[in-house]
Amino acid sequence: MFRPLRRKKRAITDEEARKLLATCKRGVFAVNGDDGYPYAIPVNYFFDAEHDKIYFHGAKAGHKVDALKRDDKVCFTVYGNEWYKDGDWAPYVMSTVVFGRCRLANDTPAFIEDKVRQLALKYYPSAEEVEEEIAKDIKGVQLYEISIEHLCGKQIQEK
Repeated sequence: MFRPLRRKKRAITDEEARKLLATCKRGVFAVNGDDGYPYAIPVNYFFDAEHDKIYFHGAKAGHKVDALKRDDKVCFTVYGNEWYKDGDWAPYVMSTVVFGRCRLANDTPAFIEDKVRQLALKYYPSAEEVEEEIAKDIKGVQLYEISIEHLCGKQIQEK
């Protein structure tokens, strides 16, 4: 169903791909958009490794919501861990590509608040600020949940 990585020498382990997913700050979320055009946007996210899910928040209406109502198949990509070998000018970079299904999370308010809290703790400087934001804005938050069906990672040198 999913294509194997073509250049196998560039593959990283599943564990390395998941670690990158857990540590990167931003990813690119892509859906099948209007009139057959792809629609991809950068998002802040949280990877729940225990349940193999990715969470992010956004608006309750708009292009992404409309696209997901038509087709829940999505792609999510992260890249990073840039490093150099001695004497090289071009960096080595890792990436992870995820294929899965995305839904608008309509779980209990406690579940949504818990996932939003985990997401926010990744970005905010303190737990106190997270709690202030949640108290102020949780009612306006739409939580999105990607269930991972397939992922793969690779490392390349950018030259």
